Amino acid sequence: MSDYTSKFPRRTGISRILYAGWYSLRGFREAWVNESAFRQEAVLAVILIPAAFWLGETPVEQILLIGSVALVLIVELLNSAVETTVNRIGTEIHPLSGRAKDMGSAAVLVSLLLTLFVWGTIFVARFY
Repeated sequence: MSDYTSKFPRRTGISRILYAGWYSLRGFREAWVNESAFRQEAVLAVILIPAAFWLGETPVEQILLIGSVALVLIVELLNSAVETTVNRIGTEIHPLSGRAKDMGSAAVLVSLLLTLFVWGTIFVARFY
């Protein structure tokens, strides 16, 4: 038995689900406290998600609008996880560390562009 598993027993059933939920909430809190980009995107999501019910005329449009906003938050959380892991490994400048961080940033940009495209397309279709 490894040192890790002896310190942290394997949880099963409802206990595992409860702990997973707790860890997820802790992850949201850490992102909110430590990542300004996540805070900005979360505030934007609080505005855009209710607006999706007004702008989207069909359930499919509403799902596309909300899903694109949710995707930005998901990708930002993953990008923050990559950046935190790279920073944990070392503070020295390394090409692979830079590449990992740049790719995470690019993923966030793609998700933001997708959101802009979805919202813009549905907005134009509704009002023009």
